[in-house]
Amino acid sequence: MPAPAPRRALLAPDAFKGTAGAPAVATAMAAGARRAGWDGDLCPLSDGGEGFAEVLAAVPAPPGGPPPGAWHDAVVTGPLGTPVVARFWLADKVAVVESAAASGLPLAGGSAGNDPLGATTRGTGELLLAAAAAGAARVLVGVGGSATTDGGRGALEAIEQAGGLGAVEVVVACDVDTRFVAAAEVFGPQKGATPAQVVELTDRLVVMAGDLRARYGVDVTTLPGGGAAGGLAGGLAALGARLVPGFGVVAQAVGFSDRLGRADVVVTGEGRLDASSWSGKVVGEVVRAARDAGVPVLVVPGAVGPGGTGPDADGSGSVPGVQVRSLTDRFGEARALGDPTGCVEELVGVALGELFGSDRAAHDPTS
Repeated sequence: MPAPAPRRALLAPDAFKGTAGAPAVATAMAAGARRAGWDGDLCPLSDGGEGFAEVLAAVPAPPGGPPPGAWHDAVVTGPLGTPVVARFWLADKVAVVESAAASGLPLAGGSAGNDPLGATTRGTGELLLAAAAAGAARVLVGVGGSATTDGGRGALEAIEQAGGLGAVEVVVACDVDTRFVAAAEVFGPQKGATPAQVVELTDRLVVMAGDLRARYGVDVTTLPGGGAAGGLAGGLAALGARLVPGFGVVAQAVGFSDRLGRADVVVTGEGRLDASSWSGKVVGEVVRAARDAGVPVLVVPGAVGPGGTGPDADGSGSVPGVQVRSLTDRFGEARALGDPTGCVEELVGVALGELFGSDRAAHDPTS
C-alpha cells in the first residue's frame, strides 16, 4: 500500500527586518519543514515595507509570458541629502519601487543618526522618475521603512521640477492605515523625533495638507494610509496616485488565496511580532485569512514585543488557533540575530513535528 503523501505547509513569511529577507526566511522554513516530513510551498510575502520589491521580483513569469524583468540602479538623493544608489525592479513596463531604497531609515544611520526635521523624500521622487525614464507605464511603490516625515514634499518637488510623470500610473502599497496628519505622532518617535519635534512635524503636516488641498483639490487628511512613510503616501495621492493595502497587492501577485486552499498548515513570521503586526501587516493578514479558511497557523517571529499576542488573544496569552514560537525565546537574542535563517530552519523543523505531527521525527540538536 503506497505511503500517504506528505502534508503541505504554506511558508508565507515577511522579511525579518535588518537580518533576512522574506525569500531567505521562506527557504529556511522549507528546509525545516522537510526535516519534519512536510512538503513546503515557498510563498514569501510583503505588505509594502522593506523587501516589497524583492518579493515581487521573485514571482515567476507565466509560461509564454513577457521576458523576465531586471533590476535597475539609479543615483538619487538620500534622506539626509547625500547621494545614494537605489534600485528598482522593472518587468513588462511595471516597475516596483521602495521608498526605503532611497529614503530609508537605515540610510540615515537609524533613528540615532537621523535628522527627523530635515529628512527628505526627494530621492523617492527621483526614483519614480528613473522608473518612468526606463519605460515603466505603471509603478508600484512600497512605502515602509522611511526616515522621513515631510509629507512627501521632497518627492513632489523632484517630480514637479522634472515636469511630472506623464501618463505613468502610480500605485502606493501602504502597510498602515495611519492618516496624514497623524504620521508625526505615530511614527516620528521611531525616526528619532523628540516630543517637541513631533509637535513641529505635526504642524508642518497640517500646513502641507492645506497646501495640497489648494493646489491639487485633494484632501489627503481623509485618506486611509495617507500617513504612510511620514505622509509620503498622501503626498503622492495628491499627484493622482492610488493608495492600496500592500499585502493585497502581493497576495494577488503570488496567488496566496489559492495556495492557502491547498495547505494543511501555514507558517509565517517577521522580525518582531508586536501590536502593529495585527493591523495590515503580513502576519496579521496571513493569520486572518488562514483562520477564515480553517487552516492552522504557526507564527515564527524573531522576537515578541508588546501586543504581540494580538488584539483577540485569550487569557493564555496567545491568539486562538495560532501557535507562536519565537527565535529569541528558544535560542537567545545573540543567536537569533546572528543566524536568523539557521534558527528558523531548526525551530520550524521541531515545531511542525511537535504541534502538528510528522511522518519522520525532526532532529532538535538543542533538546
